[in-house]
Amino acid sequence: MNNNLELQEKVLSIFSAYLVQNGHRKTPERFAILSEIYGYNGHFDVETLYEKMKSNNYRVSRATLYNTIELLLACNLVTKHQFGKNLAQYEKAHGSKQHDHLIFTDSNEVKEFCDPRIQQIKTTIEELFDVDIQHHSLYFYGIKKSKS
Repeated sequence: MNNNLELQEKVLSIFSAYLVQNGHRKTPERFAILSEIYGYNGHFDVETLYEKMKSNNYRVSRATLYNTIELLLACNLVTKHQFGKNLAQYEKAHGSKQHDHLIFTDSNEVKEFCDPRIQQIKTTIEELFDVDIQHHSLYFYGIKKSKS
């Protein structure tokens, strides 16, 4: 079985269990939204997701999208980012490796990066404060330097 299919099945199972445990209905729209998000690479906003689903002939309202994303945030299947003054951006959270973000404030471009030294800092903090860090977010904001 390929990794993407395994990931889709795993997140479907997690979401389904979360809905049942919290008394929410398991609707085809919710699962279609989850599937669309986990088939998407990178960051997205609700409007982008709405347009993508509409172009794929899914009939979901923006309200359903917002409500479903709130549920996906609550069960840690989606991560929310606020990159500067822009609209909220989201990305799938399960099965993706830890990464951090560089936001260019002049162009609103977002770059993802991974630096092993951040993992070392996390380990040091866990040992120093006797905690188990569940997740973290790190944002750097800057502008591109002009080449001289």
